[in-house]
Amino acid sequence: MRPSRRALLTATATATATAAFAATPTTRTTPTTTTSHTDPLRTGFEQLQASGYAALHGRRVGVVTNPTGVTSGGPSRSSEAESGGVRHIVDVMHADPHVELTAVFGPEHGFRGTAQAGGSEGRYDDPATGLPVYDTYLKSGKPLADVFTASGVDTVVFDIQDVGARFYTYIWTLYDCMEAARLAGKRFMVLDRPNPVTGRAAQGPVLHKEFATFVGRQPIAQAHGMTVAELARLFNGEFLAAPVDLTTVLMSGWKRSDFYDASGLPWVPPSPNMPTADTALVYSGTCLFEGTNLSEGRGTTRPFELLGAEGIDGRWALEANRLKVPGVRFREAYFAPTFSKFQGKTIGGVQIHVHDRAAYDPVRTGIALLVTAKKVWSGFAWRSDHWIDKLTGSTKVRTMIDTGATTDEVVAAWQDELKAFQKIRKEYLLYG
Repeated sequence: MRPSRRALLTATATATATAAFAATPTTRTTPTTTTSHTDPLRTGFEQLQASGYAALHGRRVGVVTNPTGVTSGGPSRSSEAESGGVRHIVDVMHADPHVELTAVFGPEHGFRGTAQAGGSEGRYDDPATGLPVYDTYLKSGKPLADVFTASGVDTVVFDIQDVGARFYTYIWTLYDCMEAARLAGKRFMVLDRPNPVTGRAAQGPVLHKEFATFVGRQPIAQAHGMTVAELARLFNGEFLAAPVDLTTVLMSGWKRSDFYDASGLPWVPPSPNMPTADTALVYSGTCLFEGTNLSEGRGTTRPFELLGAEGIDGRWALEANRLKVPGVRFREAYFAPTFSKFQGKTIGGVQIHVHDRAAYDPVRTGIALLVTAKKVWSGFAWRSDHWIDKLTGSTKVRTMIDTGATTDEVVAAWQDELKAFQKIRKEYLLYG
């Protein structure tokens, strides 16, 4: 950890909007304006657009984005009397003479979102704009820096909706792109969006570095409780080999206690199996079932809310409900996935029903479901590659559950490392 860099970044977060773009050579932050809670939320992009893209004047710009990089659908900057509709920021920027957009960079699932999990769209020219689209998926370090260099841009802009979980790969696309921009000598700008499950607290185990993969590059909590701009500042201050020239453009009208439905923004699925904000609410806990032989609900209309396998019956829901996990109830459910695990087979399991979002802890819930599934179903097994260790960040969860630990015991085992992360995290938070 580098406390001197952390102090520098914290100081710049309180700079005025004018000074923010020139105060320091390594990090610039456009702070939120003072608003009441009734003011409509404006994303980082909408703040940038309202300024006439002042921070991008004279720059050749490339945007890292996917289908979630959209406007709110409110009045456009050029015509306040008319609704601009929900449009992609690439289409908006391409049509605006105030900014020179010359390239797009697509992550996992692609820029326009046509690829399934573990896929991308490759290199092509976007039919709508004619802009070259470069593939970033599974690229990092010098190979990704070479992509930025080949594109001819001098500034890389990131605008992707996150869902708040360490193993959701777009935050590691952010990390990899920041490191590659540093290596290529490019400026980097992050346009902020809400954490859809609030930014109230970090929850769950912290990644141990020996388990680093694309579902977790650095030691942050399983549910990080941060926005992408806050994560960018954390990455820049704690984890990059050296700081990138970073600008973060913040939202106005967002509070840490806000769930996504308070934002007024349209929900665009960040990936094919994240269809609703309700999915994001449970994802940081129930994605752990990817590390087991149970279905995590892929191939249904309620991925990560439906969990099950052949041979499971109503005993699982009964056992899970006995734990009285705060904010959630479990219903006996039967479903037939159309793809992924148990494709075309009718299986039994549970559906998660969150009835009190304020009390709900998704990571504790995920652990409770793992503990009870193993207790009631003799067929329970971890994936043979121990993928669960990559998702949780260590061997601790798997080995404790295997030895019969309770939910409370498993959760207690990560509290010290979580407190250490929460202390670091606090230095990079930008909203009240």
